Parts: sequence; C-alpha cells; structure tokens
Amino acid sequence: MRFGFGLKRGTLPLLAKFSQINWTLVLLVSLIAGIGFAMLYSAANGEYEPWALRQLARFGIGLVLMFAIALVDVRQLLRSAYLIYGVALILLISVEFLGTSGMGAQRWIDLKIFKIQPSEVMKIALVLALARYFHGMSGEEVRRLPTLIIPLVLLLIPSWLVIRQPDLGTALLLIIVGGAIFFLAGVRLWVFGASLAFVLAAIPLAWHLLHDYQQQRVLTFINPERDPLGSGYHILQSKIALGSGGLFGKGFLEGTQSHLNFLPEKQTDFIFTMLAEEFGLVGALALLGLYLITLAIGIAISLRSTSQFGRLLGMGIMTTFFLYVFINIAMVTGLIPVVGIPLPLISYGGTAMLTILISFGLLISVNIHRDVMLPRRGGLL
Repeated sequence: MRFGFGLKRGTLPLLAKFSQINWTLVLLVSLIAGIGFAMLYSAANGEYEPWALRQLARFGIGLVLMFAIALVDVRQLLRSAYLIYGVALILLISVEFLGTSGMGAQRWIDLKIFKIQPSEVMKIALVLALARYFHGMSGEEVRRLPTLIIPLVLLLIPSWLVIRQPDLGTALLLIIVGGAIFFLAGVRLWVFGASLAFVLAAIPLAWHLLHDYQQQRVLTFINPERDPLGSGYHILQSKIALGSGGLFGKGFLEGTQSHLNFLPEKQTDFIFTMLAEEFGLVGALALLGLYLITLAIGIAISLRSTSQFGRLLGMGIMTTFFLYVFINIAMVTGLIPVVGIPLPLISYGGTAMLTILISFGLLISVNIHRDVMLPRRGGLL
C-alpha cells in the first residue's frame, strides 16, 4: 500500500528526513574540521596552499556526500552492504596491480583526477558487511562457531591485503573494529580469549615477518633515544613540541618546533602535536572534548536504533572514529609505536576526510531511520 507522493509504507518523505538530521552532530563535525583548516593554514606558515585550501574543497565535497547518504533509506543500506564490500575488496586487490607507491608503501590507486586509498574505503565497507551479516541473528545463532567462519573470512581477507601494502596500522584497526562488532553481536568471550592467546603465541613468528622499518618503529617505541637522529627522531621531536606548548601554548602561527621544521609530517600524522604546541594543554583538551561529545552523540544514536543492523553499523562507525583519535594521539605522545593513522577531520588527506564524512552520513541515516523495521534475516541472504 502506498501513501502520499507514491511512497511505500514506512518510507519518510525527503523533507521529513532532512528535518530529522542531527544538526548538533553536523555542527561538531564542521567545528572539528574548521580547527583542522586552521592548523593546516598554520602548518604552511600562514598560507592557504598547499594544504588548507585543498582540504576545505574536500570537506565541501564530503559534506555534500554526507547529506546525500544521510537521506538514503537504511533498508537500502542493508541491501547494498555486501555490494559495497565487494567493490572495496576489488579496489584493495587492484592496489596489488595498479597501485602507486609513496613513502615505501603501495597503498593508492591513481585515478588521474585524484588518488584513492582503498584501505580507507574498506573501513566503511567492513562495518557495513559485518553489520549486515549479524543483523537479525539470535544469541544462540551467534554463539555457534560455524556461524563465525564467514565473518572471519570477511575480516581476514582485507586485513591480509592491507598488511601486504604494507600498512600494519590500518590492518590492526580493521581487526580491532571487526572484533568490536563480533563482541557487540554477542560472540562468546572465550572466543576472544582464545584469539588473544593465539596472537600472543604468534608474536615471535610475527616479529620476523615484519618489515625492517616496522621492527625499527617497535624498537624506537621501547627506547626512542637509541637512534635520536634516525628512527627515534619523529617521536622525540613530538615530545619536545608537546612539552614546549605548556598550559596555553605559544600562540597561533608561533610554534617553533613546527615552523622551523623540526617536527616531521606536521600536516598529517603529527598535527595534534602542532596544535598542542600552539594552543597548549587547554587547546588540546578542548579538541579532545569535542571528540568526546561527538562520540557520545554517535553512541546514543546507535543505541536508539530499533534494528540490530542500525545498532551494529552505528557502533562500528563510532568504534572506528574512536580508534582514529586514540591511536593518533597515543602515537604522537609515545604511548604506542608510530603507525601512520590520521587524526580525523584534522590531518591532511583526501580519502580519509571523505571516508569519515561518509561514515557520519551513514550514522545520520541510522538516526533518521531509527524506527524503520528491517527484515530479520542474517547471514548471506
């Protein structure tokens, strides 16, 4: 049966959908991105090129995509989940043959107009596919070990392809996000314990499989002073910059470590360090506060969804967002080895920016369609 304007039962009119967009979330995303533009402007010594203006253009495109995806019916997202995963997997495989190299890694596909990093696309696609698989499954079904074979394959294949690029940080992020969705779906705790025991037992073998630069990162994490002008340079300069910012910072455009080029990769991996140097502990905590509020709103949206697909999709997106923030800040403060994870909406990077905004589009769609009833079918059906 159809109701006004030829809409199916349960389908919201476009104007009604637009009115239900969580504008607080949109404002927070825009505010964090605005801080990112300011820091990229500062990283270029008060110039819009080469980073701030390009990032602003990407944000504009991403914002349009975010709103467009937010208005997509969650039932369509459910139906398209495996297709999106398949496209992302094909892109990842294509990196093996068509990928371009940069900084010792082969992670991008050059489309002439722009470069795309398929591993970033896979972060969304994996969450969609796993949420689709576990949707509608009962606790008893999830607790059966044979049920976990397919989602494990969905998780391990892209993780292995990303490791080959090599990009250990992104591969670990995929595995952790996948594990979080397994946990939220109701997989028994002993499965995680057994997996952790297996990982710990495999560490000696895994060490020998790491590339030389990855081994150096781990050794540098343990003792940065062992090679202060080589592999330990990044983290030592980052700590110096963090400490020199003090409580209120040196002021906008006044960071000496960054503007005198002592701080490496200040526009990408170490942009939080530059912010802390210029705005101090207060500025750093203010940014963390914005991230925390964004996470809280995202989790609340996820838990309000009446469908398991919506809950798992929203929580998977928020887990990914949290890991972006946690890993980047832990990395620049020396709590974990440097793994090259960007700070969301702040670090320079096109694919990462678009991926995050598309993720928030999916989250807003979950919120708009939180009361929409979805068919209770899990697995590959």
